[in-house]
Amino acid sequence: MKKDLSVCPKFEQAFQIIGKKWNGLIIEVLLSGDEHFSTISGAIPELSDRMLAARLKELERMGIVERHVDTGYPIQVTYKLTQKGRAIEPILAEVHRWANHWFESPSEETN
Repeated sequence: MKKDLSVCPKFEQAFQIIGKKWNGLIIEVLLSGDEHFSTISGAIPELSDRMLAARLKELERMGIVERHVDTGYPIQVTYKLTQKGRAIEPILAEVHRWANHWFESPSEETN
């Protein structure tokens, strides 16, 4: 009997979200709480502001990130994870554990 090796569409969809370049890092930053665009941008210096804006919009459309606009002066925009976004935390914790076990830190590679 031949084994069914087809990938579950839900599993594939999850990997398309988490595996898309920058998404995991953006979610990682937002796990610490509500953040302004500039804070997220500063935490991921290799990520351009244009790409960050695009990724935040995508994550918002997927129901992972919520954008809040405070119309006071000056206008403040913050981003936070939704319940769906926060549910990714244990997955990222396991990725951290795996990476810490299998990869050297950049400082260890040069020694």
